[in-house]
Amino acid sequence: MKKPKRATAAKAKKGRKTRGSRTRTAPKRATAPRRGSRAGAAKETGKTTGKSTGKATSKDTSRATLRDLRTRLAQALRRVAELEAAADTDFLLGIPNRRGFERELQRAIAYMKRYRASGALIVLDVDRLKPINDSFGHAAGDEVLKAIANTLTRQIRASDVVGRLGGDEFALLLWNLSETDAKAKAVIFEQAIDDLSFTFRGQLVAAGASAGVALLGAQSDAARALEEADAAMYVRKAQRRHEPRIRLVSS
Repeated sequence: MKKPKRATAAKAKKGRKTRGSRTRTAPKRATAPRRGSRAGAAKETGKTTGKSTGKATSKDTSRATLRDLRTRLAQALRRVAELEAAADTDFLLGIPNRRGFERELQRAIAYMKRYRASGALIVLDVDRLKPINDSFGHAAGDEVLKAIANTLTRQIRASDVVGRLGGDEFALLLWNLSETDAKAKAVIFEQAIDDLSFTFRGQLVAAGASAGVALLGAQSDAARALEEADAAMYVRKAQRRHEPRIRLVSS
């Protein structure tokens, strides 16, 4: 016996309802934003801005580091220049020491060789510095040396150079002088130092100086010129030996 058609239709209708309810309760799948959408554009813009900011920060850091290195380099170079100047300068008198003067002499001779210029080298020795040191102390001797350095500096031109070779010995580099003029200049230096007077412990003290000359030109050698001027200075010192070693006058 066949079942009635209504029951079959009811079952089919119930099945459709069940499938429909399952479909409605199923979660929706998340879909990725399309490239042209606003969300996607915002994410892309964020990534680009982050990269640009990172690059800018890196560049700023590099520039700051470069500026710092340049500043340190400039400071180091200034310090090196200061040390070199100090190494060439007599700490007591503030004029070139032997090293500094010899460097200036070598430069001058190189210039003379290139441009056929001339000059003179004068080596000057203080005659009575040791007795002053022995009688009144090295502070008195330092005062005498400072006065002599100032006197010589006032007697030369801006292009000339005065230096201290060591102890009681000075040297002068003079430009464009003939032999006659150079010897006359040496006598002027001697007289200017002879005229200096000092008072130590109530006593009037006078120093003195002996000067030797060597001419400079295109064929000159720095070491040989110093030897020649030094030898001439000792000859001159022998001529002055009749003078008292130190003159003390009651104040």
